[in-house]
Amino acid sequence: MKEKKELKGVVPIIPTPFTEKEVIDERALRTLVDFAVNCDVQAACLPAYASEFYKLSDAERLKVVEIAVEQAGGRIQIIAQSNHPALKVAIELAKANVAAGADIISLAVPRLFGLSENSIKQYLSGFLQSIPDTHVLIQDFNPGGPSLSVKLIKELNEAYQNFKYLKLEEPMGAQKFEEIIKATGGKVGLLEGWGGLYMMELIPLGIIGVMPGLGVSDILQRVFNLRKNGEHEKAFDLFEKLMPQIFFSLQNMELFHYAEKELLKARGVLKNSVVRKAAFIPDAYTSAYINELNERVIRLTN
Repeated sequence: MKEKKELKGVVPIIPTPFTEKEVIDERALRTLVDFAVNCDVQAACLPAYASEFYKLSDAERLKVVEIAVEQAGGRIQIIAQSNHPALKVAIELAKANVAAGADIISLAVPRLFGLSENSIKQYLSGFLQSIPDTHVLIQDFNPGGPSLSVKLIKELNEAYQNFKYLKLEEPMGAQKFEEIIKATGGKVGLLEGWGGLYMMELIPLGIIGVMPGLGVSDILQRVFNLRKNGEHEKAFDLFEKLMPQIFFSLQNMELFHYAEKELLKARGVLKNSVVRKAAFIPDAYTSAYINELNERVIRLTN
């Protein structure tokens, strides 16, 4: 297995930029990759939920990875999301992303319908076996119930060397994160998702990073470093100023796409905030409030 630099800190999700006709904007995507590099992060991920992956064709999903790998040019690692509820298709996507030069492959646990943990174990085992020489990041977000059990995480870690990272998105997860670290001996690097909402609670426990939207990644990188280095008051002061924008935008995933692209537009990174339909359509009050929150974020970058 080719060794890569271990992930740590902020790992932003790169959104998929579109033209006014909802075609992938390659030039804008390259600009987003450059912005990620300038945020002083080690890696970036796409196409994930925050990239509108579920609105992309399989060919488009591979295309954005190819562009990102080429534009990154080794400056940061590219994590290629290869989600699909069908194991066979997920494997095909993953192998295509590996061939495209992705450094790490990410996979979300299929949660479209309820599945037993044995079914999930079979699915994840098959996936990990299919790309044994590539590091894998497993993501689990299960709003309808618990995420992967500590027992299953330990079993997968012991059976598959390439299971390197785990991203969980759930509230009040401190005890579970601690149990995972103990059960795996720290061999599975834990990342917190959901925009970084729970990062301040979990950094002291030993998470290695957080996966937020790209628009706030440079600021959250500063927060992560401050908290990790014991400068807690400075970390909280900065985090608290950023939290209203993160909390408001995460009320709805489609709202998040709009707010994220509006923020990147306000920061001079994107030229538009086009979200592929079906999309959230903000009313005048929501639009004005998002603009206000985004302006407050921009002041934190000065």
